[in-house]
Amino acid sequence: MNQKRVAVYAGSFDPPTNGHLWMIEKGAKMFDKLIVAIGVNPNKKYTFSVDERLQMLKDSVKGCPNVFIDQFDNKYLVKYAQTIGADFILRGVRNSSDFNFEQGMNNINRDINSNINTIFLMPPRELCEISSSFVKGLVGPDSWETVVSQYVPKSVFEKIKEKYNQK
Repeated sequence: MNQKRVAVYAGSFDPPTNGHLWMIEKGAKMFDKLIVAIGVNPNKKYTFSVDERLQMLKDSVKGCPNVFIDQFDNKYLVKYAQTIGADFILRGVRNSSDFNFEQGMNNINRDINSNINTIFLMPPRELCEISSSFVKGLVGPDSWETVVSQYVPKSVFEKIKEKYNQK
């Protein structure tokens, strides 16, 4: 019997970026089912609501039939993965800081559940500097729209413009 390969790719996605989309597209090719999950951290201040982020992700992955969007809170990612039947956690590593953090998280996750493996992907050079925080930091100065539009999916860019009252 062929067991389906199920993975979860989690983050805050505040907002989703082209880097996130690259990870989702690669994950969709690697796994039979990819759950993209927004992890909600009550100690973190978000620019976009969970509902807005869920909708931005849904709009961004319309062409990926094996990708499903979800959210979770008050749960370790590895525990969430277990509850949805995922055997893999997909994570991106952009630089050595990411690697050091992810290495520690991988060790803790394996302590909690050694049956769930973490798969690391390194995005291409042109996406390595992109993060949600970086994108939000670019909003505001003259001509910001031209710069920000390069780093996020079109539907996300429209939501960013709405959020910052820039139509």
